[in-house]
Amino acid sequence: QVQLVESGGGLVQAGGSLRLSCAISGNIFGINTMGWHRRGPGKQRELVAAITIGGRTNYADSVKGRFTISRDNAKNTVYLQMDSLKPEDTAVYYCNALVFLPEYKNYTGQGTQVTVSS
Repeated sequence: QVQLVESGGGLVQAGGSLRLSCAISGNIFGINTMGWHRRGPGKQRELVAAITIGGRTNYADSVKGRFTISRDNAKNTVYLQMDSLKPEDTAVYYCNALVFLPEYKNYTGQGTQVTVSS
């Protein structure tokens, strides 16, 4: 069974930083793309950032220059460094991963709350 365990959320003042982590465990053959989505209060879920197995990254326009996604393939872990946080970044952040089982299947974590106060 594949599990995604997120950590690092919390309350921070505007302009501050947080680092989210997501560790993926289970009987897997490999992990392709990993990423983070978020759902803010009263908003639709949106992609925040994604990173391929080769290290190519993609960011939402709203976080470019402020957030950095990275991964440690040896640890099956993906990170999201969030700097210069804004109140509009307040949301539940979800980790997701395209896992090779050997067939490909997408998994999503339980979510971690990030609250940015003004």
